[in-house]
This record gives sequence, C-alpha cells and structure tokens, in this order.
Amino acid sequence: MTSASYPVDATNQLKRRHDRGFYDHDTVHKLLDAAVLCHVSYVIDGAPYCTPTLFWREGSTLYWHGSSASRMLRNQSKGQAACLTVTHLDSLVLARSGFNHSADYRSVMAFGQARLLDDPAEKAAALVAVVDRLYPGRSAMLRATLAQEVKATAVVAMVIERASAKIRARGVVDEDEDYALPIYAERLPVQTVIGAPEPCPRLLTGVTRPAALDGYRAGRALEDALREAHAASFSKA
Repeated sequence: MTSASYPVDATNQLKRRHDRGFYDHDTVHKLLDAAVLCHVSYVIDGAPYCTPTLFWREGSTLYWHGSSASRMLRNQSKGQAACLTVTHLDSLVLARSGFNHSADYRSVMAFGQARLLDDPAEKAAALVAVVDRLYPGRSAMLRATLAQEVKATAVVAMVIERASAKIRARGVVDEDEDYALPIYAERLPVQTVIGAPEPCPRLLTGVTRPAALDGYRAGRALEDALREAHAASFSKA
C-alpha cells in the first residue's frame, strides 16, 4: 500500500539531490514524531525570525506552544505563513577530501498557515496534549492547570499544506581515484540517548516513579521513546 503524499511544488520540492527527497506522509510523520524540539521560521514586518520550541503532531496538524507575550505567537493570532523544521543528526562523515566531508541526517520542512488557538475548549485540549504527547496519560495524574497558567500560555496550530523530508544515509563517499590515497576516512555515528533519571530531591516519602515512564529508561534512544509515546497518545494520528 502506497502512503499518501503531500503536494509538491516550488515551495517544498528539493532543488538538488532529488534522490534524497521524500514527500509521503509516512516518512514525514515518522521523522516529526521522533523529535520534540523544532525551529519555526516566519517573517514579521519584513524581518526574518526563527524560534526553537517544543511541538507535537496530530494527524496533519502541528502544534507548538509558548508564552502569551511571545512576539511570534502574538503575530500569528490571525494567521501567518510559517515553516517548521526538525533535523536528526545520524553521523559525522570524514572523507579523503574537504569537499566530501559530510553528515548523515534526516530532516523535515513543513509549510502552512499558523494560527493562534483562541477557542477555550481547543486550547484546553492542546494543553493536555503537550504533556501527554511525551508522557501518555500523565495529565490525569497532575493538579489542575490554574486559570492564570492557561492565560499565560499560547498555543499555535498549523495544518501541513506542503512538506518534504530529506535523508542522507551514505556514510563515506569519495571520488573513485581518492580511494587510493593513504588518508584515513570514517563515519562517526551520532545518537541522542536517555540518561539515568534524576528524581526531584523534594519528592515526598513514598512517591515512586510511575510505570508509565518505563519507556524513558537509561540507554534508550530518545527518538524510539518519543515515537512510542506519540503512538500511545495519538494512535490514529
């Protein structure tokens, strides 16, 4: 079965190395769901801005949040063209020439019209999702969010109109004649791995780590834990 794909036009089509481009939902969504930090780019009064923030995906809609005082979020109250990007660095590549030094990576660029959530029910659901996307079911274990906390937090939604993934997974690639040179070359794998949990020193006696957090165990690849958590929270997304 072939996965549905995002439309391709001058906005999201790769301009070079077309062999590294992917536009299907399956590839794009898997790379998004394996990330938690994105960068959102937009233009305000002719000036470019790029903001790092936490995000999550529900179907073909991306959400991110921040302070209600944020210039970016205030500017998107009525809709704003935006580009959200994520990148996974998989290796550093040392070749036999400076030109062929590279990196293996997986990245996504998603384009759409970002809008500020102003419907109270929609915003309340999003403030639950921002926690449960990472820790399924955790919101139900927490104290209720205070009215001033809701007011201080803004949430943006963006339906993905165009998207492209770009993947390099080639390792060392040199010119044929360069393989005969006595120069050392290698691929250095890179992975973000979860460390040992550090419980809050002010935990009350008897409070233990919930079993629901077992997916975040020391030594596990972060992207595996993130994908698992996303699937648990948005099984139909």
